Amino acid sequence: MERQQPVPGRAPETQRGPALRLEDVRFAYPPERRGSTSVEAVGGISVQVAADEIVALVGPSGCGKSTLLELVCGLRAPDAGTLHADPAVLMPQRDLLLPWFDALDNAALALRLRPGGSRAGARAGAQATFTDFGLGGFEDRRPYELSGGMRQRVAFLRTLLSGKPVLCLDEPFGALDALTRAEMRDWLAAALLREPRTTLLVTHDVEEACVLADRVIVLSPRPARVVATIAVDLPRPRRATDPALLTLREQALEALAA
Repeated sequence: MERQQPVPGRAPETQRGPALRLEDVRFAYPPERRGSTSVEAVGGISVQVAADEIVALVGPSGCGKSTLLELVCGLRAPDAGTLHADPAVLMPQRDLLLPWFDALDNAALALRLRPGGSRAGARAGAQATFTDFGLGGFEDRRPYELSGGMRQRVAFLRTLLSGKPVLCLDEPFGALDALTRAEMRDWLAAALLREPRTTLLVTHDVEEACVLADRVIVLSPRPARVVATIAVDLPRPRRATDPALLTLREQALEALAA
């Protein structure tokens, strides 16, 4: 699998070609015990994603969406097919903040782990963007003192500060209540306008996918295959009540139902 070195803080230039390319990628989990069979999770997916493009993946629960993100991030290797990806970082549904670190140290962790990184330098680097992410004044708060939405902002900032040009977001707002989720959806849309990155977003919320993404890819039940690709040719940021967006949402829902 071909992988390139990360470009700190920025996505790759478009002229470098697709940031992500999958050609007939397949993956199956091995048998869990003797006599059982392997479980095919990804059943031959071909897709290209351009630099700075946002692509949402929607599909039934357990269809292989999270497995696909793990393949893109190099956490698993495909059994067949070709996968080229610029360096990618995974943000899971759980924020995974370290409870003994304050918010600023949690956000700065990616900078601190770089070769030659120091706590002071990492904190200074994270502090420079804290206010832009709506976190100003919360630097010294521990995770248990933050709301769910604030914790996700810290986790997303930590993901951005990794410097990887490809972001894989796995249901980042799935654990939030409906109101907070809508607020965080709009916040993420603004954040990706400020800090463009090639982004793969896994979500069960079709409306969320249409609001955030340039394309919505609908996947089949396991093993995951592409059953529909819906272009969201509308300027960002978008309002969920836009009639054109509602039409695209219905197309995605019909593809899921089919």
